[in-house]
Amino acid sequence: MEIEIKKIVGTSNRILEIDLKSEQVKELQVTDNDRKLYLGGKGLGLKLVFERLAPGIDPLGEANYLVFMMGVLMGTGAPCSGRFAALTKSPLTGIMLTSSCGGPFGMAYKTAGYDGLLITGKSEKPIYLEIDSNGVKFQDAAHLWGKDTLETQEALSSDKKDGVLAIGPAGENRVRYANIASGHRFLGRAGMGAVMGAKNLKAIVARGGTYRILPHDPDKFKGVCKKATQYIKANKHTGDLYRNYGTNSNTRPCNEAGLIPVNNFRRGSDKRTEDISGQTMQKKYNTSFDTCKPCTILCGHKGTYPDGSEHHLPEYESVNLLGPNLGIFDTDRITEFNDICGRMGMDTISTGVTLSWVMEAGGKGLIETDLKFGSPEGIADTLLSIAQRSDQGDEFANGTRWLSEKYGGKEFAINIKGLEMAAYDPRGSWGQGLAYAVANRGACHLSAYLIALEIFFKYLDPFKTYAKAEFTRLFESAFCGVNSLHTCQFTSYAYTMQPPLIKYTPDPVLALMMQYLPKIATKLVDFSIYSDLFEAVSGIPMSAGEFLLAGDRIHVLERHMNCREGISRKDDTLPDRLLNEVREGDLYKRTVPLEKMLDKYYKLRGYDSNGIPTVDTLEKLGIQI
Repeated sequence: MEIEIKKIVGTSNRILEIDLKSEQVKELQVTDNDRKLYLGGKGLGLKLVFERLAPGIDPLGEANYLVFMMGVLMGTGAPCSGRFAALTKSPLTGIMLTSSCGGPFGMAYKTAGYDGLLITGKSEKPIYLEIDSNGVKFQDAAHLWGKDTLETQEALSSDKKDGVLAIGPAGENRVRYANIASGHRFLGRAGMGAVMGAKNLKAIVARGGTYRILPHDPDKFKGVCKKATQYIKANKHTGDLYRNYGTNSNTRPCNEAGLIPVNNFRRGSDKRTEDISGQTMQKKYNTSFDTCKPCTILCGHKGTYPDGSEHHLPEYESVNLLGPNLGIFDTDRITEFNDICGRMGMDTISTGVTLSWVMEAGGKGLIETDLKFGSPEGIADTLLSIAQRSDQGDEFANGTRWLSEKYGGKEFAINIKGLEMAAYDPRGSWGQGLAYAVANRGACHLSAYLIALEIFFKYLDPFKTYAKAEFTRLFESAFCGVNSLHTCQFTSYAYTMQPPLIKYTPDPVLALMMQYLPKIATKLVDFSIYSDLFEAVSGIPMSAGEFLLAGDRIHVLERHMNCREGISRKDDTLPDRLLNEVREGDLYKRTVPLEKMLDKYYKLRGYDSNGIPTVDTLEKLGIQI
C-alpha cells in the first residue's frame, strides 16, 4: 500500500518537548515573530533553552536540556541544506555548546513533520526514542548498550527514509568530549554525546518521508537556488578545492603560513605535511564523493585503502590533530585513529589535543605514559581506553583543562574555556587568535573564520591587529545566521565572494579597503542569498540587514547565557604557549598580541570592558534580562 505524502509549506513550526523521566511529550508552536528574530536552527534553539535552563545546573544532571533544531531550509532541496543544529550545556566547558551536523537524521525528522526536539530529564534505564509523524515511542535499549555508533545505527535504521542519532561507548561512559553520530557525520565538540549518555538515551530514530517540504514562494526560491548553485560552482574553494580534495585541501596553504599544529603546537609547519595533504590523499586512495545530502559543494570523500577496505577520509581537523600534532604523517594510521574515534563516538579535535598534551606531559615527567611524539604505538589502545574510561583513559577522558589542573602543564594545555583548539595555530593568523579567544563555545574555528581573509585570500595582513575586531564581529553574526537557517558554512565562500561587487573589484583594492577601511568594507559584503532563501521558504520578509541583525541577537544571547555561568574577560584569552612562546623556527618570534584587539571587539559588540553585554545592548536586541 502506497503511503500518501503530505505537504508542509514553509515550516511546520511543531517542536516536540520530551521529559525522559516522566515519559511525557508536549508539542510547542513557533510564532512568526520568534522565527523572524531567531530564524531557526541554533538561534531558535538558544532562545528556547534560555527560557528553560537555569544557570549553574550540572551539564550531566537530568535538568540539562539536549536540543535538536532543523531550520527552515532542511527538506527544501536548497543547496547544501542537509544540516541541522544541536545545543546543550557542555560537560567539558560548563558553558553553552552549539553544534552543526549533516547526516540523515535531520531530513528524516523534518519530513516526519517536526522542526525541533527538546529533551530533558533522565530515563531510569537505557532507552532509545522512535519518532514518526504519529508521535514518540520510548523503546528499551538494553540490547544496544555497549555497541558503537555504526552498529547502533545499522540496528535501528530499517528504511532509507530513516535517520538515527547515536552515541557510542564514549557517550555511555560520559567522556567529556563524546559526540553524537548521524550517518558518518557528527555533532562533534565539547561532550554532547556525554549529555545524551547521562540521560540513558542511546539513540533517537526518526522515521521520515511522511511530509514534503515546499517553499512559500516557489518562483523566488527557484531563482535564488539557481544563483546560489552558480556561485558555488564558480568559486575556487567550493567548486574546486573542497569538491576535489575535501577540507584537507587546507593543509597546503596552512603549512606554508605556519598554522599547522606540530607536536602540540610547538611548530607551525613541517615538510612532511605534503604526505597528508588532501591532494596527496585523493591520489593515494582514489577518492569518490561521500557527502551530506543534499550537497552542492561535495567536500566529503571516501577512498580505497591498501588492504582493499573503504573508509571515509578524515577531515582537515582530524588529519592534522591526529597526525602532525602527534608527530605522525602516516595517513593509514591517521585514518585508523579517526575511525576508532568515530565508532567510539569521540571528538577527534579534543582527542588529538588531549593526546598531544599527554605526550608532552610524559616527556616532561608530569605523568607516566608510553605515548611519544612521532610514534603511533599505543595510540589505538589508548583511544579505546578513553572511550571505556579504563586505566589511564579514565583521566584522559576529562580533557586538557582537567588534566593540567591536576598534574600541571597548563602552559601547554591547548584549550580555551576548556575546549581544545582546532588545527590552526593563531601565531600565524592574529585575527584567528581573536576569533578563538572570544568564540562562545571555546577554541572554535567556526565562530569566525579569519583564516580565510588572512591566509587563503590574503586580504588582511595576518600580523596586524587593525580591522580584525570588525571582521570577527561580522562573521560571528553571519555564521550564527547561517547556522540558524540552517545551511553549510562553506557556502559563505561562494555567496560572499562571487557577487559582482566583490568578484570584479581587483584583489589589491579589496585588500586595501578591508585592511584600512573595515567599517566600509564590512558593509559591502553581500549576504542577500541567505536572507532571500529564508524569505522564499518561510514567507516571512527578511532583508540582508535583518539577517545580520538576527545573527547579532543570536550571538549576544549565547554570550549572555555564558556570562550567567561566570564567563568574562578573564576567559577570553589564549593558551600561554600562544601568547608567550614563539613557534620553533619562527625567525620573527611572533606571538599573538591579543589585548590590543579585545577592547575594540568589546566596543563593537556592545560589551563592557569586562566582556559582559551591557543592559543597553541586550535591550536593543530584544533579549530579556
